[in-house]
Amino acid sequence: MTVNPVYHQTSQLMEEELSWIRRAQKDPESFGPLYKKYHEQIFRYIYQRMDDEELAFDVTSQVFLKALNNLHRYEYRGVPFSSWLYRIAKSELYQSFRDRKAQRTVNIDSYQLFELIDEFEEDGSEMNKKRLFECLPKLKENDMQLIEMRFFERRSFREIGEILEITENNAKVKAFRALEKLKQLFYATDTKNGNKKS
Repeated sequence: MTVNPVYHQTSQLMEEELSWIRRAQKDPESFGPLYKKYHEQIFRYIYQRMDDEELAFDVTSQVFLKALNNLHRYEYRGVPFSSWLYRIAKSELYQSFRDRKAQRTVNIDSYQLFELIDEFEEDGSEMNKKRLFECLPKLKENDMQLIEMRFFERRSFREIGEILEITENNAKVKAFRALEKLKQLFYATDTKNGNKKS
């Protein structure tokens, strides 16, 4: 599986980012480059899960406000600064769901579904895409999040571990289990439709 360049950076870019962080830790006015680099990414992450643009902008603003207020606590761990921002975003998103007693949504384009179906060694027919799309919301929240990060955002296991605050190996195991649960739902749906796997 190829990595998504949006989420993966060269060591040179990471060094540049670290210098921005150190400057911003001394002077909050220097937070601008980090905000500019990650605002759209964090907004997309939130919007994909709540499907309410105005609220997604509000939650995104909260994420960056919290990040700025807690920047002095940030510690570099060899992964992009975005991993820390995603942890904050995840927390703010869940708080928003609790406050509004709302359900999270799954916004995934056809290309992403097609890529995931490849993992099942199935063809990317409309029927298979529809079945997969119906199965995704049946996953538990933690499993859904792992599927999104690994297969749609194509994050490394190391970064997934950093976001979820687990080890890289644990991230691998959990992502594999989440995929297996999704496969079970997918094939159970196929059986219900009368198309048993041979």
